[in-house]
Amino acid sequence: MILDKFSLKGKVAIVTGSNTGLGQGISKAYVEAGAKVVGVSRRPSDETAAICGSNFYNVIADLSDNSAIPAIIEKTLEKFGNIDILVNNAGVIKRQDSLEFSEENWDSVLNVNLKTVFFLTQAVAKQFIKQGTGGKIINIASMLSYQGGIRVPSYTASKSAIKGLTMTLSNEWAKYGINVNAIAPGYMATNNTEQLRQDGERGADILARIPAGRWGTPGDLQGAAVFLASEAADYVNGFTLAVDGGWLGR
Repeated sequence: MILDKFSLKGKVAIVTGSNTGLGQGISKAYVEAGAKVVGVSRRPSDETAAICGSNFYNVIADLSDNSAIPAIIEKTLEKFGNIDILVNNAGVIKRQDSLEFSEENWDSVLNVNLKTVFFLTQAVAKQFIKQGTGGKIINIASMLSYQGGIRVPSYTASKSAIKGLTMTLSNEWAKYGINVNAIAPGYMATNNTEQLRQDGERGADILARIPAGRWGTPGDLQGAAVFLASEAADYVNGFTLAVDGGWLGR
């Protein structure tokens, strides 16, 4: 049956940035689809754990430093025995005029949004190959994987790079049965966009351009996240799927 191909029953997923927003929504969707989820977050994911129940396990890690990666892999294997899915969701954003943009703001964003993403993905891919069963890697890109944005040079650079990295890793790893894809959320009502939503003029301008007529929610990403993690997406490689209420179509 076709719906069986969308099931994640028996799968183990790592979802970074699981304590709020998109990471919380994806974790919930995966548990509902039958998976066990290891949520990685800098602060405890207590709310997500309450939502997801016993099939959710929280690992506390600071993803600004990739020295945390071995412990994430080890704790996941100790708890659930294998890894089948990785969602690179955790990310940070710094807003500052590009003429004044600091090196600290540049490095802090690139470390979390790109450097750690690559090395965590590399570590998980090695585990997939060791297991011999393939796997699914889903990177969270952005509208700024396609556009320039304003006052967010490091974020735009990191998310443009995520789109390119998704393609190059899919080229190298498809032969191992590893699917690497990405989701580019539109303007979502999350912590990262709170400043924009509180800016009356800018927030109104953004909303006016969204054909769907509303900001997105974490629930809007759940279907795409389950699809790309499932058997139904076995022949989808290197693609960035926009979930944006029609933003890019304008």
